[in-house]
Amino acid sequence: METVQKKFEEELTKFQKSQSDLNKHISQRQVLESQLTENKFVKEELDMLKKDDVIYKLVGPVLLKQDLVEATQTVQKRIEYIQNEIKRHDNLIKETESKQENFKESLNKIQQQLQQAKLKNMKK
Repeated sequence: METVQKKFEEELTKFQKSQSDLNKHISQRQVLESQLTENKFVKEELDMLKKDDVIYKLVGPVLLKQDLVEATQTVQKRIEYIQNEIKRHDNLIKETESKQENFKESLNKIQQQLQQAKLKNMKK
């Protein structure tokens, strides 16, 4: 019975770590979503500008003049990168949720074994 109890505790620890990982991935995905929204807004603003408009980029405490085409390309690349990161986190979330389902099933089986062992001990 002690080995079953130990196995249950190990599975429970794995499940809790998996839950922590899931929360981390969800949190990171939310941050990426807000970054994506912000960058899409910047791209819309850049798209409204004319080619001869002057734009500046903040680098530390200094504003530097930047080419509109370069700025647009940089923002577009950033959007693509963020979208790929969101997809990656979506996949990690799905994998983690799948692992959690397996842990739940395993925990239920072990819990049933524990209950059966307790019933046998009570009958003795």
